[in-house]
Amino acid sequence: MIYLDNAATTIHKPESVIEAVTDAMRHVGNSARGTHAGSLDAARVIFETRMKAAQLFGCPDPTRVAFTSNVTESLNLAINGLLDAGDHVITTMLEHNSVLRPLYRLEEERGVEMSIVPADQNGCVIYDDFEKMIRPNTRAIVTTHISNLTGNMLNVARIGKIAHEHGLIYIVDAAQSAGNIPIDMAAMDIDVLCFTGHKGLYGPQGTGGVCVMPGVEIRPFKVGGTGVQTYLKTQPKDMPVRLEAGTMNAHGLAGLSAAIDFINETGEDQIHQHEMTLMKAFYQEVSKIDGVKIYGDFSGDRGAIVSINIRDYDSSEVSDYLMQEYEIATRPGAHCAPLMHEALGTTDQGAVRFSFSYFNQMDDVKTAVKAVRELSEQ
Repeated sequence: MIYLDNAATTIHKPESVIEAVTDAMRHVGNSARGTHAGSLDAARVIFETRMKAAQLFGCPDPTRVAFTSNVTESLNLAINGLLDAGDHVITTMLEHNSVLRPLYRLEEERGVEMSIVPADQNGCVIYDDFEKMIRPNTRAIVTTHISNLTGNMLNVARIGKIAHEHGLIYIVDAAQSAGNIPIDMAAMDIDVLCFTGHKGLYGPQGTGGVCVMPGVEIRPFKVGGTGVQTYLKTQPKDMPVRLEAGTMNAHGLAGLSAAIDFINETGEDQIHQHEMTLMKAFYQEVSKIDGVKIYGDFSGDRGAIVSINIRDYDSSEVSDYLMQEYEIATRPGAHCAPLMHEALGTTDQGAVRFSFSYFNQMDDVKTAVKAVRELSEQ
């Protein structure tokens, strides 16, 4: 199988990640639940992963990194833990439902007000619109870093500067950028960074986290056992246990630790350059094929994603055909990005997304181009 659905999850992982998870499952216990070897081993794994994540993302204090099961949980945690009744928040049409649905729910349940920065037919925003939408009760700006549908990259440093000039909190969804785009929270004025382990970080599913800059205090999304301060009736206030109730996924975090090692050893720039080379080669060839429509802005740096439609064919039928006839895995449909499809005019047809990883090769691109060409000619 030629796997080109890496924006959903990267199937091909470094061998070191697989070995780390396997090894952890043999001897790692439950962190902070005792002083025996299994518990201490778990604590070491989690602490080391916390240190590595903080360094990777430019978070100045590793205790400000809290782990979750995925970026959806991270975004729910941040959005629900920072917005109150009467607050106003700004987001964009590029967002995944992991951002939109928590905000819609807060609109209904808490009376949180929301403004949405529009996108054009290429999925691009006008940055001045962020400033124009700021109100006296605006509390935060929440945006993706890279669109999971078009691959368009937002200038998060520019948005972060706008947010901080007006005393706002800036929350970034790094689901599609963590691991292949250098991120420095301090330099980019990011207050809360939400990430997942199973995409560009090449870690296991069931891992993710939230990095919180000093001075930003998030209410706990869930409460329960932490192994410390048992007699408190409330969740401990100190980070990271403030946001980490229940047994930690030490097995998965061992894999995430090894994955970050792989990224550091390989280099984010090298990973991104390889993915961009594949993406550009695919884009340049399919753009020449009659009947193919491509979505997104390809004029600058971006994610390794190309979403297309072939004539008026249903995107799900195209994706199924690619799998059945060519063993090419892609993602059709709406991609949990409803407003982006509205902007692109693809709400009925959907789109077929090709997304590339460091473990893809140019032969994968050539086969995918051949398949699109043959399908378009039928």
